[in-house]
Amino acid sequence: MEEQMKKIGRQMGIAMGILMSFSLSLVETLASGKFTLPSFLIAFVLSGVISVIIGIVVPVGKITADVCRKCKLERGKIGTRVVESLISDLIYTPIITLAMTAFFYKMVMIQSGGMAQLSFGPMFVKGLTIGVVVAFFLIFIFQPMLLGYFMKKNAREI
Repeated sequence: MEEQMKKIGRQMGIAMGILMSFSLSLVETLASGKFTLPSFLIAFVLSGVISVIIGIVVPVGKITADVCRKCKLERGKIGTRVVESLISDLIYTPIITLAMTAFFYKMVMIQSGGMAQLSFGPMFVKGLTIGVVVAFFLIFIFQPMLLGYFMKKNAREI
């Protein structure tokens, strides 16, 4: 049973990572004001790789369960879902946003020959603010649906 839960955790990590990467790449590329398909695809691949690694390496489900247990939150309640979503958001979003901001900052500086009047800090803060809000709602909405799907899928395989 424990091995089955680890498998579900890995599947959740990968699925949530791909969902988060796609959504954050799209939103942050659109928010930059210079949306191009290549920039979106590069952001999606970059953040996808990072988020899948996070999903495989970091036991997000175990961390959220431990925090909720310590806070005496009941599984399935709205308050518990808010806390779970916030924890996942704070694990994924800053890392993905940092990588994407660094990549695009570097690209803009290369393309401008170092003449672009950009500051990394404000770019990162803007991206992180947008990312945290968007990711929270994505996690809050899709995490329970994906968990239900993977629980049913893996129950049939037993």
